[in-house]
Amino acid sequence: MTVHIGAAPGDIAETVLMPGDPYRARWAAETFLKDAKLVNEVRGMLGFTGTWNGHRVTIQGSGMGMPSLSIYANELISSYNAQTLIRIGSCGGMQPHVGIRDVIIAMTASTITSPSSGIFRELNFAPTADWSLLRAAVAAAENRSNKTHVGGIYSSDVFYSERPDLDDQMVRHGILGVEMEAAELYMLAARHGRRALAILTVSDHLQTGEALPSEDREKTFGDMVEIALEAAFSGS
Repeated sequence: MTVHIGAAPGDIAETVLMPGDPYRARWAAETFLKDAKLVNEVRGMLGFTGTWNGHRVTIQGSGMGMPSLSIYANELISSYNAQTLIRIGSCGGMQPHVGIRDVIIAMTASTITSPSSGIFRELNFAPTADWSLLRAAVAAAENRSNKTHVGGIYSSDVFYSERPDLDDQMVRHGILGVEMEAAELYMLAARHGRRALAILTVSDHLQTGEALPSEDREKTFGDMVEIALEAAFSGS
């Protein structure tokens, strides 16, 4: 048990999927895991552990933003020995060829600042996904109907941005989508020698203004969950 996770020792699997929304964690656990058990509900941040194809999996909500993600990822790693952490979340599309409900597999995650920025000081650390997970996720995505994109994303520390000039530069430099957590997850995984990946579903688009309703964001996006599970246990 930690300050923010009430799970008992042994209740958390070595493989953890991390949606931002705790209700998406519940939906994913009920939909994809066998014998899913509620292992955390501290502060309403739900976490469940069950099995997928015989493999133990935990699905733990991370909250919104890098500071919240950092709390849960740190405790999952340091207190529960999580080895593989995969963010499954929504993002905003930034490129014209990226459509609503498309899946983005994040190879890199750029950011202005994160909870880890103070460690690096003047260094612009480049947060990247684990190669084995990235390769396995791309292979898993090839067998699905959803259009998939692989490349860089932007992890913002604000939701309501007032920097259209920055958005323009992200688009200009090929950034596929914007979200709020992956860069810190990649930094923590690098620091602790763990595997991390972000698999995202496009829920809205910065250029077209299209957006999915909140219920769809909470209870759909099954392809990215299946891609995450297949990638986590590729070769097992």
